[in-house]
Amino acid sequence: MKKLGKQTIKFDNPPCITEVASIVGPKEAQGPLANYFDQCLEDEFWGEKTWEKSESKIIKETVNMSIAKSGIPSNNIEYCFAGDLLNQCISSSFGLRELNIPFIGIFGACSTFVEGLSLGAIFTEACAEHVLCAASSHFCSAEKQFRFPLELGNQRPQSSQWTVTGAGSAILSKTGSGPFITHITTGKIVDMGIKDANNMGAAMAPAALDTLLCHFKDTGRSPNYYDAILTGDLGYVGKEILIELAQDKGYHIKQNYNDCGVLIFDKDKQDTHSGGSGCACCATVFSGYFFKQLKDKKMKRILLIATGALTNATSSQQGESIPGIAHAVSIEM
Repeated sequence: MKKLGKQTIKFDNPPCITEVASIVGPKEAQGPLANYFDQCLEDEFWGEKTWEKSESKIIKETVNMSIAKSGIPSNNIEYCFAGDLLNQCISSSFGLRELNIPFIGIFGACSTFVEGLSLGAIFTEACAEHVLCAASSHFCSAEKQFRFPLELGNQRPQSSQWTVTGAGSAILSKTGSGPFITHITTGKIVDMGIKDANNMGAAMAPAALDTLLCHFKDTGRSPNYYDAILTGDLGYVGKEILIELAQDKGYHIKQNYNDCGVLIFDKDKQDTHSGGSGCACCATVFSGYFFKQLKDKKMKRILLIATGALTNATSSQQGESIPGIAHAVSIEM
């Protein structure tokens, strides 16, 4: 590994993303990317008694699916990096407690999947043959924890987003045919004073900009190097903010930039307001759609920037602002 600039690592032997898997909920199954996911659920409970148990089952089955698809024996996978949005990351720890793989629980809010890919890539380059990365979220469990119980039927403003129900999983290996993680850019905490918990896109967009500019500066690359620049879940509001902020800094990204929260739902047909959010938003859209675009060589280079709002229910109720974070991985064939 080689350090570039302040925040970027370049891999001499880029870790390979060997296999991926994705499972999504019923609303995601009605969206434009439905055919790209490995499994679509018919209801949010999936045979469980609570939404939290359902989310644990989703990440468990997604991880098992990625292992089965890869053909790699589970006892050959040396580390597992996983996280979610629930308190103390119980979806991951409860869902994967029978996995019998050394487990490193992580939290980066909605940036967790790329945080896991970043850490997994470092471990793969340094000491491991195979590493597992996963992240999950669930609309119902997230709403109950962060906003209001669904039974209240609270009206949601147009800037609010719909937490994606689902999970994505990826297996990184020291060798393989690609796609490869060539660079990672670790983000800084950026807080612009946004306090509206129903406008996460505005809170996270400045962090996405900071990481984006840092990546270009550290690597010497420009936006047109990539076939696609993707943020994790800024939604429609945050996406437009990022385009304007980047343009003010001299970077024109509109032509090849999109957001996973914009792509996963149909704004006109599904009542999701500003789009999708949650750990599973970036995880499922990459594992379901963009991984296949890379494998089929329809795309060669992707910059995936997962964004996260580092807040919880208590801090919002106490009037705290919402710090943002964004981590980036360069994925290339």
